[in-house]
Amino acid sequence: MKHLETLSDEVCTTQKAAEMLRISVTSVQQLVEKGVIDAWKTKGGHRRIPLAAVLAYKASQTEMPSVPVADEARVLVVEDNAMQRVAYQRQFEAWQLPVGLQFCENGYLALLEIARRKPDILLADIMMDGMDGYELVKTILADPELGAMQVAILSALPEAALQARGGIPKGVVFFSKPVNFDELRGYIKACCARLQRQHQ
Repeated sequence: MKHLETLSDEVCTTQKAAEMLRISVTSVQQLVEKGVIDAWKTKGGHRRIPLAAVLAYKASQTEMPSVPVADEARVLVVEDNAMQRVAYQRQFEAWQLPVGLQFCENGYLALLEIARRKPDILLADIMMDGMDGYELVKTILADPELGAMQVAILSALPEAALQARGGIPKGVVFFSKPVNFDELRGYIKACCARLQRQHQ
C-alpha cells in the first residue's frame, strides 16, 4: 500500500497537470504529443504524467518570459454537471480546434476566472446553484471591457421560461440542450476564425 501511495504521488493526470501549469488540458496534451512533457498511458488508455516532468516544465517557463499563443482561443465553459463537462471535454478534443478549454462549476467561480484571465469565448449553462448563467451573462454584458467576448447560453429551459426571464440577451447565441455538438462546433470554429482575423 505504501508503494502505491508513493507512486500515486509521483504521477498526475492531464487535468492535474493543467491545473498545476495554469493552462488548458488541450495545451497539456499538445505538449505531451510534441514530446515537451514526458508521459505514458495505462492499459485503459488514460494518460499519466510524471510529476517531475510537470515541475521541470513549470520551472522552465518561470525562467523564461511566457509567450502567449495568439492562434489559440480561450474557451471558458460554465457547467455544474460533471458528466456534461466530460462530454464537452471529449467533443473539444475530437474537434482539434485551436482552443484552450477551461471549466467552472458556477457563475461566481467563472467571474473570478474571467478576472484572472479573460476568455475569448464563454459557454454558460443557465440553471446552476448560486449565481446562475443568466446572472453571469448579464454581469458580463454590463462591463464594457468584456464587450469583445463571444457569449453563448446553453440550456434545456423551454422558450416560455426563457422569455419570462427577459429572453436571450442581444448579441448572445443560444443552444438548446441536449446540445447539438455539430452546431456548437460550427459556432466555435467561426469564433476562432474571427479571432484569427482580428490578430492579423
